[in-house]
Amino acid sequence: MARTEKITFTGALGESLAARLDLPDGKPDAYALFAHCFTCTKDIFAASRIARGLTEHGIAVLRFDFTGLGASEGEFANTNFSSNVGDLIAAADHLREHFEAPAILIGHSLGGAAVLAAASDVPEAKAVCTVGAPADPAHVAHHFEHARDEIEAEGQATVQMVGRPFTVKKQFLDDIAAQRLEDKVAGMKKALLVFHAPTDQTVGVENAGAIFQAAKHPKSFVSLDGADHLLSRHEDAVYVANVIAAWGERYTEHKASAEELAGIPGAVVVEETGEGKFTNAISVNGKHPMRADEPPKYGGDDTGPTPYDLLLAGLGACKSMTMRMYAERKGIALKKARVTLTHQKIHADDCAACETETGMVDDIAVNIEIEGDLDTETRQRLFEIADKCPVHRTLHGEINIKSELKG
Repeated sequence: MARTEKITFTGALGESLAARLDLPDGKPDAYALFAHCFTCTKDIFAASRIARGLTEHGIAVLRFDFTGLGASEGEFANTNFSSNVGDLIAAADHLREHFEAPAILIGHSLGGAAVLAAASDVPEAKAVCTVGAPADPAHVAHHFEHARDEIEAEGQATVQMVGRPFTVKKQFLDDIAAQRLEDKVAGMKKALLVFHAPTDQTVGVENAGAIFQAAKHPKSFVSLDGADHLLSRHEDAVYVANVIAAWGERYTEHKASAEELAGIPGAVVVEETGEGKFTNAISVNGKHPMRADEPPKYGGDDTGPTPYDLLLAGLGACKSMTMRMYAERKGIALKKARVTLTHQKIHADDCAACETETGMVDDIAVNIEIEGDLDTETRQRLFEIADKCPVHRTLHGEINIKSELKG
């Protein structure tokens, strides 16, 4: 039986945000993140019904109140579209850290614009769904157009929206005016599903056309014939949930953890994302998500470090940690260690210290900086200790790599 957990996390402005995690019966096949409409809350009917419908298909859904709304802390007057996007990214970070990163991002109305803007900052998300979303965040300004002159002149104004007063500051107007959502949509590299009612009286259907036009394939459009903007009819919200679940199956296949795939703790799993020629997602211990890529000059999209960058990072981190461990053990007042590394291929005959005499060899230059009130002898000892780090020894020792083709 599906269940709901109340959770909290820290939003973009440092406030505690209230959330609900709707969970299916058994282990979720995937996680989705839902963003509600302008001045709405996580408990609006469309959000709760869509979440419940997705749990019936095995998908867990996190829905939360943006800063200053619902049960979340903070002042609405201090928020804007950019802070909403930041709250979304914080919600995705919380899912990633405590459960599993979201595979699907879903946004209703202005929440739809927010998930489009945040999509590129959630690398694990494969699919994005919008419901009645505006193509331009500035669309929401029609709610308080009558107070625009006062806001511009006085810096803020109190306006009535959804039957209650809200303080809107000039910084909100400036922020939405500066957004360039089409660029975000064009570059997000996610599958897109756009829902919109052709008779939507709040956000016209032409907005769906603009979003769809800006997006790259794969993209789909579903007309919500007869629905209103808030999906207040039960059958409309159920329909959206069922379509998302069916469409999202190809993007939410259960991914085994690194331990499940490799059969041992500490496994590292690297797999292509399908977003670029060389873009790969990296999972370490079933967590700590990273990316690897190549720069544009080699045909990549530069969305992450190169394989050699990661190699240097591992070696540098090991050296820094080894110096820190030694300093702690010996009571040395090491303030900070910094390791800078570069890699290049050089001709063997240019390397006096290399055993290889022909062809090319890998040359890694390591520059170590040691900060602290230390004498020369102590600094030299720390420098020498860095070369005894486990990764350095691994690279200098005999390495046995056994590859196996599975499946």
